[in-house]
Amino acid sequence: MQGHTSPSSLDNAIALQKYGVGQPVRRKEDDTLVRGKGKYTDDFSLPGQAYCWMVRSSHAHGIIRGIETAAARTMPGVLGVWTGKDLEAAGYNPFTCGLPLKSRDGSALLQTNRPALAIDKVRFVGDPVAFVVAETPAQARDAAEAVSPDIAPLPAVTDAAEATKPGAPQLYDHIPNNIALDYHYGDTAKIDAAFAAAAHVTRLDIVNTRVAVVTMEPRVALAAYDKTSQRFTLQVPTQGVSGNKATLAKILNVPNDKVRILTPNVGGSFGMKNVSYPEYTCILHAAKLLGRPVKWTDERSTSFLSDSQGRGQLIHAELALDADGKFIAVRLQGYGNLGAYITGVAPGPLSLNTGKNLASVYRTPLLGVDIKTVLTNTTLMGAYRGAGRPEANYYMERLIDRAADEMGINRLTLRKRNFIKPSQLPFAAASGVIYDSGDFAGVFNKALEISDHANFARRKKESRKNGKLRGIAVGSYLEVTAPPSGELGKITFEPDGSVKLTTGTLDYGQGHATPFAQVLSAQLGVPFEKILLEQNDSDLVRFGNGTGGSRSITATGQAIVEAAALVIAKGKQAAAHLLEASEGDIEFAGGRFTIAGTDRAIGIMELAQRLREGKLPEGAPDTLDVDHATKEIASTFPNGCHVAEVEIDPETGVVAIVRYFAVNDFGTVVNPMIVAGQLHGGVAQGIGQALMEEVSYDPSGQPITGSFMDYALPRAEDIPPMEVSDHPSPAKSNPLGTKGCGEAGCAGSLVCVVNAVIDALSDHGIKQIDMPLTPERVWRAIQGAKAKQAA
Repeated sequence: MQGHTSPSSLDNAIALQKYGVGQPVRRKEDDTLVRGKGKYTDDFSLPGQAYCWMVRSSHAHGIIRGIETAAARTMPGVLGVWTGKDLEAAGYNPFTCGLPLKSRDGSALLQTNRPALAIDKVRFVGDPVAFVVAETPAQARDAAEAVSPDIAPLPAVTDAAEATKPGAPQLYDHIPNNIALDYHYGDTAKIDAAFAAAAHVTRLDIVNTRVAVVTMEPRVALAAYDKTSQRFTLQVPTQGVSGNKATLAKILNVPNDKVRILTPNVGGSFGMKNVSYPEYTCILHAAKLLGRPVKWTDERSTSFLSDSQGRGQLIHAELALDADGKFIAVRLQGYGNLGAYITGVAPGPLSLNTGKNLASVYRTPLLGVDIKTVLTNTTLMGAYRGAGRPEANYYMERLIDRAADEMGINRLTLRKRNFIKPSQLPFAAASGVIYDSGDFAGVFNKALEISDHANFARRKKESRKNGKLRGIAVGSYLEVTAPPSGELGKITFEPDGSVKLTTGTLDYGQGHATPFAQVLSAQLGVPFEKILLEQNDSDLVRFGNGTGGSRSITATGQAIVEAAALVIAKGKQAAAHLLEASEGDIEFAGGRFTIAGTDRAIGIMELAQRLREGKLPEGAPDTLDVDHATKEIASTFPNGCHVAEVEIDPETGVVAIVRYFAVNDFGTVVNPMIVAGQLHGGVAQGIGQALMEEVSYDPSGQPITGSFMDYALPRAEDIPPMEVSDHPSPAKSNPLGTKGCGEAGCAGSLVCVVNAVIDALSDHGIKQIDMPLTPERVWRAIQGAKAKQAA
């Protein structure tokens, strides 16, 4: 074949410059989503579908003596009513936690083995005990209200520390003192010796409040069963179809190939939708028995009861320092509130993740973590944006500010003395991980510069003239992203000229289609606009570890790079046949295969078409398609420094964040516009927890915060303008040099907002206040301080 030089070479170069790595390319899905054309699970219906309504316990704790369903079964439109005993008879497996966590004595995490419907006992308000399926949603709801559970109430406990005390209500006979995991990390003898020898020890009791995971889209699911193939299909919002398929197959007690998961657009998750829930088992069971699809859609009021929640720790934190303010040891002791059942990853954020992230960006030789994860009569706990990472950074930065105050050392100086230096990288942290890259002092100094920290005193003086208290805080953070795991990178050259990328991560708001296409276009030179993303069907996604723990761009990015290399290798072999040259003489660049030293070439898209036409001789590849799964991909260590300034009205206690700055090290940034959006969202959620969000229960276990009338979320007016900057140190553990970014906003904002408020309140001698920093809580703190001063 006679090759030739064509304008496509220049066109490819221009396209790569426009859509390449590092360019702020607009998200592919925005035109669809902004116009309201997104397709979420509740937008789908199947012919003949029926509707499910759950029956939930109104008691936080109690023994089920019986469930009267006769009246409900005779109501109009009702197709069936089922209880826990019905599902037990069907042979389904319980919900468990698969994390290989062990207590300090070496024993495994104690399982609660949750059935889809409670059988003998209810353990929190909202615990499902039965469900109804009817022809219409209204009929299902009316019939559900006619189901009468006979529950003998038991005493309840909602506080994790109280639940471990003698005489506290016991949720499970096989879990003494309600402690499912007595997590321990660190060399206790060495840590104790370090604290004993320390020149100064700072101690703080800190409450990390429980928060609700409030997504735009409530949970919803549509179940179907094919009698011929004996196969279940579930349309449901998830964070990854492959892993959820495996989990659901285990619960249903069927082979993996008998389950299909479909996930359309997802209206947010933040960790909450990445586990299976009882409602899914229920509607799949009904779909099988009834021979017709069954749909369930949650309401916001029951979302507050049934969705997993986040954070929820009571911590005693200690930092040991030498006479010069050098950190010599840090330790945490306390409790994590698991809620009533253990499923998904619940114990991990409360224990392992907290310890793994505690050392942050500081040289801290010794680290100890002792956290009991405890069962209580509350909604189950799960992952929430950051899942232990923001918590750990929060504790560390709170300790540093307090230590600086107690030792009379400037807060900035104390941090600078303890930063890990670039010359010390790779750095073996006391948490057991090795940081491969970073310029922590450089990030910190840039944050001080862009925030004009040096002139804060002038701004504080102006605020004082206006009767306001003003405070500032600088908070560094470092996150250890998701544990090492593999990922799918399947590349398919379609007959219509498009290129399909299939991967096991899943976009539920992150904007995967654009940066993934940027990476693939850069690797293969295929047109950006021709690249399609497939993540949503477990029949097509044979493997994957989902989106979570800020892993997506690193995991799928590496999968793309590795798969692209395989495509190029096949392409060189094919091009050699077409161009009548030796395979060793074929070079690839800019989307074209060229005979070295000549202008004879063929573009990758043309080559893929020629292969589809089957015109190559025997021995040549018949396609450029590649189906590749990576080996384990290492964690990365995104880090940064955020600066917040607040003003407080002492007459009302209202806190306003008046200035906000963030400098971040996300390594190689594929799409800075998408990264900035992710950061803004995380900061907003951190501000929400810091200032207003808290899930509360009364002593009997009844939720107090069961709706938006009781549970405050930040509004646009609560979120300040943000100046965001980068100071990247590319990761050395993956070929793109990327680090995660999705959870970093929470890690940065949580601590700098709280510490800024404490800095402002220090004018009244206030040194300690716990989240949420509501106007009432801040006002009471000020009034209490004034009363002490007056006395």
